Amino acid sequence: MFGRWWARVRAAGADRGMSTAEYAVGTLAACAFAAVLYKVVTSGPVVAALRSLVQRALDVHF
Repeated sequence: MFGRWWARVRAAGADRGMSTAEYAVGTLAACAFAAVLYKVVTSGPVVAALRSLVQRALDVHF
């Protein structure tokens, strides 16, 4: 009886949270996404579009 209970307890808590390897893969994926996003945002066309957007917002007359 105790053996079955202990097996259920161990099986229920076996998959709680991420392991160290999953944290490492998640961190690498987040860093790669941040690098790609940085490259996109700092590219010429995007910088020009953002600059134009800010300029139009500042030139609005009320």
